[in-house]
Amino acid sequence: MEAMNKTLIPQDKDWWRKSVVYQVYPKSFNDTTGKGTGDIRGLTQKLDYLKKLGVDIVWLQPVYVSPQRDNGYDVADYCQINPDYGTMQDFEELSEGIRARGMYLMIDIVVNHSSTEHAWFQEARLSKDSEYRDYYIWRDPATDGGPPNNWVSKFGGPAWQYDEATGQYFLTLFDKTQADLNWENPKVRQEVVNLLEFWAEKGVSGFRLDVINLISKDQQFSNDDGSTVPGDGRKYYTDGPHVHEYIHELHEKVFAKQNSVTVGEMSSTSLEHCIRYSNPERKELSMTFNFHHLKVDYPNGQKWELMPYDFEMLKKLFSDWQTGMQQGGGWSALFFNNHDQPRAISRFLDDGQYHAESAKLLATTLHGLQGTPYIFQGEEIGMANPQWADIEEFRDVESLNMYRILQEQGKSAEEALNIIRERSRDNSRTPMQWDGTRNAGFTTGTPWIKVDERYPQINVQAQLEDPNSIYHHYRKLIHLRKTVQVITDGNYQRLDEAHPQVYAYQRSNEEETLIVISNFSGQDAQFRIPDSFYSRLINQALDAAELLIGNTQHAPELKQVISLTPYASYMWIVRRLSE
Repeated sequence: MEAMNKTLIPQDKDWWRKSVVYQVYPKSFNDTTGKGTGDIRGLTQKLDYLKKLGVDIVWLQPVYVSPQRDNGYDVADYCQINPDYGTMQDFEELSEGIRARGMYLMIDIVVNHSSTEHAWFQEARLSKDSEYRDYYIWRDPATDGGPPNNWVSKFGGPAWQYDEATGQYFLTLFDKTQADLNWENPKVRQEVVNLLEFWAEKGVSGFRLDVINLISKDQQFSNDDGSTVPGDGRKYYTDGPHVHEYIHELHEKVFAKQNSVTVGEMSSTSLEHCIRYSNPERKELSMTFNFHHLKVDYPNGQKWELMPYDFEMLKKLFSDWQTGMQQGGGWSALFFNNHDQPRAISRFLDDGQYHAESAKLLATTLHGLQGTPYIFQGEEIGMANPQWADIEEFRDVESLNMYRILQEQGKSAEEALNIIRERSRDNSRTPMQWDGTRNAGFTTGTPWIKVDERYPQINVQAQLEDPNSIYHHYRKLIHLRKTVQVITDGNYQRLDEAHPQVYAYQRSNEEETLIVISNFSGQDAQFRIPDSFYSRLINQALDAAELLIGNTQHAPELKQVISLTPYASYMWIVRRLSE
């Protein structure tokens, strides 16, 4: 197929293992028209910036035709560009611009559900006899006339919507306008293959598969008896009975032919399943996202309650997944930030007095781990949660639903607002801060969502000019990933033994040992490297230890006892001397 030449097909089978991905939320990235929302040309305009940063893969979030109930994750046409973002020609120019710079383009594929405005659903709801009826999941009402079961939507409320015209309910695990597709129907699976091939021909080298582990539902559609937390029905549709079979089918029909990089967003998944999804021998996906480490501040698993994060749990989860994925031959997507999470610098560290140290600490800690790191736009300059004045400033459908639900549950308006301030997905969706001019250089118009007031101090232009900036710290970490082999293949071992302030780990292969030590607290800390490990280091010529990167003006030597200032973070390498 001649059009296939548009795709830059990597020759190296595991090319993405040394890569770094940059995630673009297009609505908030760069507006070239003055309408207040970002667009495809806005990304094309900034490709040299991304190339200078050093990233390999540019992940563009959904720009499909959509009513935007869920910011584009409610797709009404999988093969057309939303005019709000531009045209197909704009997309093709973006694809060519990325390829010309030796980078790769990744896009979102949202096929657990579609918008109820999609032509398939519009046809499906006309009649029970429609040829598209079986594209979606329909069930008769329960005996009391209510929903077929007690499953709860991820966005709050029942997971079923009643259709008066045909007298049945359809399943919506997310927004009530996002109807779940029926993957039991082979025609649906073929439609997905078709749309993947369509975008591969447009030059797309990678696919991020939205909540892909939810596509196979237990066909009994039983009530959740509450025997396992949280009792909302997820145990019947998470990592379901045929999910591995369905993903393998996509691999064989599309991904393998293009040597595509693929990442599955895995909702409430398990380590065992992620090993299966990402082990190359399974022929499913390149890597997986899991979110367990971003639930360490959820009391009893409840997102919409507040508590300080559990530092020990955070370290344990990183360690368990590092060792587990290594032992099982899986591969992780590494991240602290994305479009669905509050900014990690505000959530876990200090976005004020120790702003730069905190941002660099998170980066150093993450980029030393095994996996493929993801940078969410603005993370590389330390963008933080904005200061929200009132509920009118929020745009996210989930946040607005929960603001109402929390008050219905008995919380005051102020209590509900405080929770939304901390938890809202809008924290990560404020406009990219390019410079100190009006609206942070994002738009000449009125931004669709507020700009964080700190943009005159925190912006790209200022950090490009400062050699010690967060941005340049990220550049160096990206370079290290490409040039230091142990970061890719080194075995992981935690070193800190439940230290209350410090997270420390080592990565080692036959030639090198990497050591990362980070003080996650606002107080001075001391860390002692365990005797057994330290004696091995001495045998490996400790005198040859090199500080690869740090986030303070101090350049400490690697000794058994390390003194750490607030939020200090360092990465050393010890290379075995040739005998």
